[in-house]
Amino acid sequence: MPDGVRRRPWAVARIGAGIALLTIALLFALAWHRSLPPIDPPPRAAFDPARVRAGAQLASIGNCAGCHSVAGGASFGGGVPLATPFGTIYSSNITPDAEAGIGGWSEAAFARALRQGVSRDGHLLYPAFPYDHFTHLSDADIGALYAFFMTRDPADAVPPPNHLVFPLQFRPLLAGWNLLFLDTGPRPAQAAQTAEWNRGAYLADALAHCTACHSPRNPLGAERRGMAFAGGVAEGWQAPALNADSPSPVAWTTDALASYLASGLAADHAIAAGPMQDVAHSLSHASEADVRAMAVYMASVMGPATPERQAREAAARDKAAQPSLAASTPTAASSAPAAQLTLGAQVYQDSCARCHDLGRQPSSSGALRLPLAVALRLPEPDNLLLIVREGVHPPVGQSGRWMPAFDGVLSDAQIEALALWLRRQATDQPPWPALAQAVQKTRSPAP
Repeated sequence: MPDGVRRRPWAVARIGAGIALLTIALLFALAWHRSLPPIDPPPRAAFDPARVRAGAQLASIGNCAGCHSVAGGASFGGGVPLATPFGTIYSSNITPDAEAGIGGWSEAAFARALRQGVSRDGHLLYPAFPYDHFTHLSDADIGALYAFFMTRDPADAVPPPNHLVFPLQFRPLLAGWNLLFLDTGPRPAQAAQTAEWNRGAYLADALAHCTACHSPRNPLGAERRGMAFAGGVAEGWQAPALNADSPSPVAWTTDALASYLASGLAADHAIAAGPMQDVAHSLSHASEADVRAMAVYMASVMGPATPERQAREAAARDKAAQPSLAASTPTAASSAPAAQLTLGAQVYQDSCARCHDLGRQPSSSGALRLPLAVALRLPEPDNLLLIVREGVHPPVGQSGRWMPAFDGVLSDAQIEALALWLRRQATDQPPWPALAQAVQKTRSPAP
């Protein structure tokens, strides 16, 4: 064999190795950020009280406490686990503790973290911290947030280490993610829209990071471009689409959205459950004007009610007007065994009908009629199953509507039969595929 032919594989290997080394070198170059010098934690008196109050409002809209305050722990002390397809990430301590928190961070270091995903010491932050949204914040709002956090009570809590699949512990890889998906800088206002709409768009995108939950993600964990508000997954819950494809049986109005965002409750809509409970609780501390602006923006994203959506709502309201759900005529075919449907109807009668057939009342003695419940119309049954298993409870120390948990009260077979019957009885949607597997997936882990 001629020498040139024999050497060709080695030449290809050398070229491949060179490309790999250049790629690694590029990642290191992109990942390198200088450490910003630590500062002595400023005294509270150093911050303008008006600026602190503005920061408190902004932190409420961003639900910072929900992600950075573990149950039973210090406010903003971190340690909240976030399960991702890549492993579990624990939120950081953002109190002004000099060692465990951000007490040694200057405002410039704080701004760099929000805009570039870079810690004070120069290491890259995981995008579970939504800096891909916070990067659009204004200088004034970043300054107000800094003033708020630097005037909280310091906590020396140290979050647990992250548990990530190999090789994602290697943070320089995040430089590649940022290169692909981080779009920095402010978002321009839309001249054709009102000031209120633009305010709502800014808050929903840059601070509340609504699309972080309500949009699908690609295999690298970034939001899919061009699919904002098309529906996603948050902590095992289905975050429904909030665009023209919203599956809500009852069309959302600006007034209903404003009420729901501020309280977790709106007429003819299900109460907030799962991760949305924390969001609504946090937004209850935000200004009415800002919440209203977000509602104006979100209503425009969903668009006007189409004839198809109007027909869907009319059908849902007709079913909800029946004296009982069992009296409603099914409009969706089902190939389920008759015995399973009978079991589901019996479970509903024994465990659900007393509240849900009564309908929502001014007191807590009734509950939403289920033809109006969005969980029954989602493409996956997870939300319904989690609500049945876990119930709905107001945040600790808060009053509010609740639903008891049935995990351990109902068997898996009963929960599956109930979900099957409810989907058939309350909607015109086809049966959920792989329902039995979903029931198993949502089962609480054994103690």
